[in-house]
Amino acid sequence: MYKRILVPTDGSEITARAIAAGVGLAKALGAEIDTICVKEPFPYGAVAEMQPAPPQEFFDAQERAAARHVRAVIDACDAAGVVCHAVTIEGLQPWEAIVERAETAGCDLLVMGSHGRSGLASLFLGSETQDVLKHTKIPVLVIR
Repeated sequence: MYKRILVPTDGSEITARAIAAGVGLAKALGAEIDTICVKEPFPYGAVAEMQPAPPQEFFDAQERAAARHVRAVIDACDAAGVVCHAVTIEGLQPWEAIVERAETAGCDLLVMGSHGRSGLASLFLGSETQDVLKHTKIPVLVIR
């Protein structure tokens, strides 16, 4: 059925539930996990002048956080005996990086968390999961 499952992570509680579901599914199916954490790019330009940290400190902090987030997925996979491939990448739009990674890694399922907001809340807050659903042809299992 599914052989390679992408589980994006941002370190949030909802992502932790998606990780648990994705790893459990991968174990049951004998599939592998791919995980990605998308790092925020440095805000060059006028906004950069207001940044409290220089660019290298910003990049280092972003990488440490992203590495910590993918490490949580790797550890969950190790505990379950599931093979895990992890990457961190910089991107303006996380959904774009997620869709691209799913396609280039040959993933046949994405497992993502969602808060399940609707109406005006979903319009104002946005949703990476919603954007992934709009832009991928790969099946997406949404965990709430």
